[in-house]
Amino acid sequence: MLQTIAAFDRIGEENAFAVLARATELAQSGRDIVNLGIGQPDFRTPDHIVEAAIKALHDGHHGYTPATGLLATREAVARRTLATAGVEISPESVMIMPGGKPTMFAAILMFGEPGAEILYPDPGFPIYKSMIDFTGAKAVPVPIREENGFAFSAEETLALITPKTRLLILNSPANPTGGVTPRAEIEKLVAGLADHPHVAVMSDEIYDVMTYDGETATSLLQFPEIRHRLIVLNGWSKTWAMTGWRMGWSIWPETLYGKVRKLAVNCWSCVNAPSQYAGIAAIDGPQDEVEKMMRAFDRRRKLVVDGLNEIDGISCIVPKGAFYAYPNIGGTGWKAKKLASALLEEAGVALIGGPDFGTLGEGYIRLSYANSEENILRALERIGEFLATSAHSP
Repeated sequence: MLQTIAAFDRIGEENAFAVLARATELAQSGRDIVNLGIGQPDFRTPDHIVEAAIKALHDGHHGYTPATGLLATREAVARRTLATAGVEISPESVMIMPGGKPTMFAAILMFGEPGAEILYPDPGFPIYKSMIDFTGAKAVPVPIREENGFAFSAEETLALITPKTRLLILNSPANPTGGVTPRAEIEKLVAGLADHPHVAVMSDEIYDVMTYDGETATSLLQFPEIRHRLIVLNGWSKTWAMTGWRMGWSIWPETLYGKVRKLAVNCWSCVNAPSQYAGIAAIDGPQDEVEKMMRAFDRRRKLVVDGLNEIDGISCIVPKGAFYAYPNIGGTGWKAKKLASALLEEAGVALIGGPDFGTLGEGYIRLSYANSEENILRALERIGEFLATSAHSP
């Protein structure tokens, strides 16, 4: 019998993909499924971005690129960072990644080992904890609470730091909650980190421009006092509906940049050239389609929140960012994962049970409103009818 190292028994996964596979299987069998499970914009990548990739192929950009990414792509990221965060960065601090997850992988692998502690948001993106467990480090959850508007608490976060803490993972705007942490709270956290110079920070800012109601996301790049220990994760997937292109970027301190470059050389080599030219076109080209997409998300957001709050046993605060609603189902009597499974199998609605995002996710479900208004209304009707006619599962 083959024996693998124990780390591979500790690694988890992202259940949204398992739900997507089951929803696809049911749909292929003839079932009518409304998918509010996967965190993926339902819009096409804007045409000018697609055309830039096609042109790159026709122009012969078929070979390897630098492990750090094309200089032109890194320069585009620097321009975009100045435009959105108001911060000047050097292209020499930017790494072009094959998606967002490699930045998580690299940062957690860099600081995680047996005896170390890494703080991560709970509920939060499941790959954070999965990768921490993989390294053998202790995963320490930072509670993300509904009563706090699903923003993290600086005081609560700082209180969890010990001499063993190596890395703190932050995410705002957040998956799965749609929470946006106010700037004042981030300022408190940064001030408190002065007492913990041994702690690095990874800020997942993939939803940075996806905010509503006049809310503005605060980039950790705006705090020069932590730049020497800050890793920022971002990318093209959400903002420009480019999930399948596998295009991300990250910004690294000078002391860590060479390490992540060597990891790239050893693991994924480089990001393909046509996608990088598409990425440049996304940043530098017209943003009309992005603005159109965000207006649609805003309409859907209001539709989802209003509809959920009309269903007995469910309450939902208004998300301020991303494209997720995270309703409280405590009044239904159902456990979250059992309800999510029953809604998919019996009502034809795919969504994700809160515990798939952490232990504090019990009592919640996540809905992605990256679907049409018509489908959202159909899903809400089915959820309401199911809960009205089905006995809850213990």
